[in-house]
Formats: sequence, structure tokens, C-alpha cells
Amino acid sequence: MGAVAGALLIALVGCNSKTAATKENFIQTLDTYFQTHPDCLFEDAPHFPYATGSPVKIRQMDALVSAKQMVRVEDLTIHVNRYTLTPAGARFAPKFCYGYRGHIEIDSFTPPVKAHGFPETQVTYHYSLQDVPVWATVPEVQRAFPAMAKAIHGSSSGTITLAQTMVDWQVPE
Repeated sequence: MGAVAGALLIALVGCNSKTAATKENFIQTLDTYFQTHPDCLFEDAPHFPYATGSPVKIRQMDALVSAKQMVRVEDLTIHVNRYTLTPAGARFAPKFCYGYRGHIEIDSFTPPVKAHGFPETQVTYHYSLQDVPVWATVPEVQRAFPAMAKAIHGSSSGTITLAQTMVDWQVPE
């Protein structure tokens, strides 16, 4: 009787393991990951003061000026605009992160297949952005950064690779 109970206990623990390919484990992994990997306007962070003559960059930076994150000075001698950070903008510079992915729901995932030495799965999920700063809601900023505007309004989706380790699932970096 004791052996049967032990086998049943092992089976139950195995089903609830953090290494099992379950939606619950994937949600926990993604919640932990995204809290330290926010969504940002700039992946390649500009250095400030920042100077540009590009019409696209000027439109984007001017939107951040309208949101009180930067100050613009025109340099007519070399035809560029120079942008410096305001005290409020310094809190978000240089990448200008506008929230992190939360309230995650798993849509689907592939069966784990060994790759790079670990079982990996492709997870498709929906999320909404959390802790969106006020400057990201300014209409000029949303027009200048349409991908950000779309992400902060309602639910968005994504796909990510997760790798199984000895103790849980992780996002390979």
C-alpha cells in the first residue's frame, strides 16, 4: 500500500512540476521575464543630447517634446535639431520604456522539441501593457509611435521561445 501511495505522490508532484509544459508554467515564466524586460520606444538607445536632421526622427523627438520629456534647440548653422532631456524625461531615458507585458493568456504552444541542448517550445500569447506612463498617452506621442499606441490600447499578441531547464522554463537570451 505504501508503494502505491508513493508512486501516486510522485505522479501528482510530476504533474504540478514547474518543468511541465503547461499554460500555467508558461504564464509564470513570462510574467517574471516581462517584469524585467519592458517594451521601449528605442531598442538602440540614443545618447543625449541627441542631434538629428532626419524628418522622421524630428517628428518622433518633437512628440516627446510635446509630452515634456525633452527640450528642442534648433541649430540652423548645421540644419539639425538638438534634443536634451527634461528632469521628467531623464527618468525614462535613454530607451523610453512605456510599460511591461502583463495579464498574459496563452493561446497555444508547440510540443517541446530539443534544440540548443534543451527542450524548447514556441508559445503564442496575448497580453496587455501594465504601468504605462502618462507621457505615452499623449496623442502626439501616439501618432509618432504607432506601434506603441497600438500596444497600449487593449490586447496585443506575441510569440516567444521558451526553454525547459532542470527546474523551470526560461526565455533563452
